[in-house]
Amino acid sequence: MNERRTSCKLNFPILIADDNILQRKVLEKTLKESGHEVVAASDGRQAIEIFKSGYYPIIISDRVMPNMSGLELCRTIRDNFQDQFTYFILLSALDSKADVRKAMDAGIDEYLIKPVKPTDLFLRLATARRVLHLEQTLRRSLEEARQLATTDSLTHIYNRGFLDERLPMEVKRAFRYDRPLSVIFSDIDHFKLINDTYGHRAGDEVLKDFARRIKGHVREEVDWLARYGGEEFVVILPETDIDGAMIVANRLKNAIANSPITVDAAAIGITASFGAASFSPKGKPDAGKMAIELLGRADRCLYAAKEGGRNRCEGARLN
Repeated sequence: MNERRTSCKLNFPILIADDNILQRKVLEKTLKESGHEVVAASDGRQAIEIFKSGYYPIIISDRVMPNMSGLELCRTIRDNFQDQFTYFILLSALDSKADVRKAMDAGIDEYLIKPVKPTDLFLRLATARRVLHLEQTLRRSLEEARQLATTDSLTHIYNRGFLDERLPMEVKRAFRYDRPLSVIFSDIDHFKLINDTYGHRAGDEVLKDFARRIKGHVREEVDWLARYGGEEFVVILPETDIDGAMIVANRLKNAIANSPITVDAAAIGITASFGAASFSPKGKPDAGKMAIELLGRADRCLYAAKEGGRNRCEGARLN
């Protein structure tokens, strides 16, 4: 399914479905003259193909059409394209209460009896625009709330809650596609000393810069980073075995150690320790249990790196 974009224009694009050429042409001309972007289909099936390839938040359809009726078209849209709300206006010569009720049960938003007066149609379109603008506002609010719920407020990367929810999904995907998965546990060395020496504001700047550097040295839109807590961070590396994870861990270690962070004219040199763990799919795992084991092994490798003198990387393979 194509990703759908939202629109802030006054007039939303409209898809027309009508097998009557004359009626379709008249309706198309009327809508275009009022400033709408319009695409027309000769039946429901063609309308579905057009709908899949673009953004059409308003559909105006005749009820009776060959191949796929207006009611069938509406049901198909409602059942298969739930990522974006679509305002559906049905045009029909049938005006009994039973006909209207059947249309509403199919998911129709507006039911207009033919012949339709332009003023009636434009009133319905005004309602459609208000509903669509409200729907977009709600979606943006929900997305902002989701971002707040899954993002660490200081570093603006994913938080522990997101990690706990998403990592089992990554495990499932690794098994589904028979690909390795690795995690890297990292911890800033002697972070308490940084806070004690330079203050907590400087400590916050160190955490933010640390997250930026890690994020800048992993694959965009493939690998992802979460703050585990305090000065601990976790990097998730899909389709990466332990050898690849150790290469990444050492690259991250060097990126941190080679450049001090400047806070209020003070150059603060930091290092970090890294523990990597990886598994290759075998059998049918409990995704939640495997995620815990993967993090646990990476944490033990991190502890070994710290015990070995810090500013080091250690790694292990689960199987």
